[in-house]
Amino acid sequence: MEPPQIAVLMTSHNRREKTLSALTALAGQHSVSAVVRTHLVDAGSSDGTAGAVRAAHPGVEVMEVGPDVYWGHGMRLASRNSRMSGAPHFDHQLWLNDDVVLDADALSVLLDTAAAVGSAGGGAGGGDAVIVGATRARADATTTYSGRVGRALALVEPSGRPEPCDTYNGNVVLVPRSVRDRIGDIDKVFRHGMGDYDHGYRARRAGIPVYVTPRHIGTCDRNPPLTGSREPGIGVREALRRITSQRELPPRQWWVYCARHAGVRAPVLMVSPYVKTAARAAVGR
Repeated sequence: MEPPQIAVLMTSHNRREKTLSALTALAGQHSVSAVVRTHLVDAGSSDGTAGAVRAAHPGVEVMEVGPDVYWGHGMRLASRNSRMSGAPHFDHQLWLNDDVVLDADALSVLLDTAAAVGSAGGGAGGGDAVIVGATRARADATTTYSGRVGRALALVEPSGRPEPCDTYNGNVVLVPRSVRDRIGDIDKVFRHGMGDYDHGYRARRAGIPVYVTPRHIGTCDRNPPLTGSREPGIGVREALRRITSQRELPPRQWWVYCARHAGVRAPVLMVSPYVKTAARAAVGR
């Protein structure tokens, strides 16, 4: 049997050391018979990320674009590059954040989980199932990113067996080619955030099963909690400017997300984070 072909999709911006660590961990995978090709989109890094990656990992395809390319857009470009590379067609795409340090057997766990859910009815050989890699914090090993369930988008905790979920964080996601061809990439509407949740919901609506790995497969720390629009003492105007920026909840994109996935709750969900942000900033002054 031919080894599976995996196209790894990554974006980076001014996180040179983290990006290099992510790529080193990816290159150090063992106990897996897979052909891995990595497609990195560097969004205008000024810290030398692109050059450092080319020097340390010459097999990585690096595309340099402007700093106005955010995560969602960058991942779409990486996906396009993987399909146009001239290499053998991939069997899976692997979404990988540039701040994830994979465990040495992470790819094996992802592929084994795909095979396990396939043999249990989740698609022949796991070919029709999306597999989400749960990650943990470096300090205390608590779950940081994973699949999500329910209206509150609660994190799915690894349980020792594949756990189903409703949608997912995009930090580590194994997407079979059949799924990519069926539902496409992250929607172009979402330039940065929300595109991973939207992709997961679209997969589930298409009848595609989604499972979380039985255990954590790497480390990825959460973003600091009191930053962006939540930074204390910044005032209402600045807080609203930040939450409506591209890095948080730009209103047009947020409305598209709400309209697609919140049903009759869409109008309330649309205004809720802006109202809460203004109220929190007003109290904090």
